[in-house]
Amino acid sequence: MKAYRIKITSWTASFRYPNIISGVQPTLAVPPVSTVLGLMNACAGKYIEHKQLTIGYYFSYDAKTTDLETIYQVELDDAKDVPKNKMKSNVIRREILYDCTLFIYLTDVQLVNLFSSPCYPVLMGRSSDLATIEEVKEVDLDEQTNADKIKGQVIPFQGNHLPGILQALPAYFTNTIPRKNIGTQAYSIISYDSRDLKTSITAYRDCVKGEYIDIYFHQLNFSDE
Repeated sequence: MKAYRIKITSWTASFRYPNIISGVQPTLAVPPVSTVLGLMNACAGKYIEHKQLTIGYYFSYDAKTTDLETIYQVELDDAKDVPKNKMKSNVIRREILYDCTLFIYLTDVQLVNLFSSPCYPVLMGRSSDLATIEEVKEVDLDEQTNADKIKGQVIPFQGNHLPGILQALPAYFTNTIPRKNIGTQAYSIISYDSRDLKTSITAYRDCVKGEYIDIYFHQLNFSDE
């Protein structure tokens, strides 16, 4: 299978668990599909309405730690349903990933071209997690039935039942205010350092950083949402 591989790196990354609002903020070991699609929107400079998208990706990092972070909390005026003109600061603990690499695999050359000249800053999570697009390359991937090297990815749990951290995640968000989740489902979050495991999944093998990785391609269609 021929595909285009985009290599993106960042010093830091943090991918928030969607249901944790306060307290210690852990990070997912792999960015959700929605984060990767949001990164593509930043490159495009607009909201992309995907009607038929084939996309795979692989994410790795070198270290994880916890740091202190100052946040600013804004109170909502319930009567007017608008924020009040005052805020207070607070300090939380946040998990942060360091020396991160994200490989995105696409088959649509028009989407690939978006990465040659991004309209907005490319982020690996929060606004402070600036990322760099290092390489765009055409690759030839070998099809693997019963793939056994799926890692550094999120895989839909339904129909696959892979071990990993199980988390309900949106696949995308609407272009409305307020935004609404699209395609939320349970995903198995499989870290890059997970052991090999034979599956019933058909994936496509690439050599990443000297290691063979089986890339799962998501087939996304939001035209009916």
